[in-house]
Amino acid sequence: MARSRFGEPVGDQIEVCPVTQTQDIIAGKWKIIILWNLSVQTRRFNELQRLLPNISKGILTRQLRELEEDQMVHREVYKEVPPKVEYSLTPLGQSFIPILQSMGEWSKKNLVSK
Repeated sequence: MARSRFGEPVGDQIEVCPVTQTQDIIAGKWKIIILWNLSVQTRRFNELQRLLPNISKGILTRQLRELEEDQMVHREVYKEVPPKVEYSLTPLGQSFIPILQSMGEWSKKNLVSK
């Protein structure tokens, strides 16, 4: 379940705005970037870590677990030696990609490059 900034499950809060649940799901410095990278293809943990060089292993693990808990990301564990784990978008996660694309377009139109 999504976490809220107040520490309560989203369902226990009074809805202030219709985007509150979405905000709770994608809140986190890296979640949008993780979702974007998974929109391109299924990735292994180390691949994601290479694509996000400033993220720590612990934070990446936590963000992936939260996205999995919120049913945005699927974690597939293969019984191999060494262990192989892949992350991909669920149908719910895939349904969020047009929103990410819109955010990118908005950024291109409205923000000046640094």
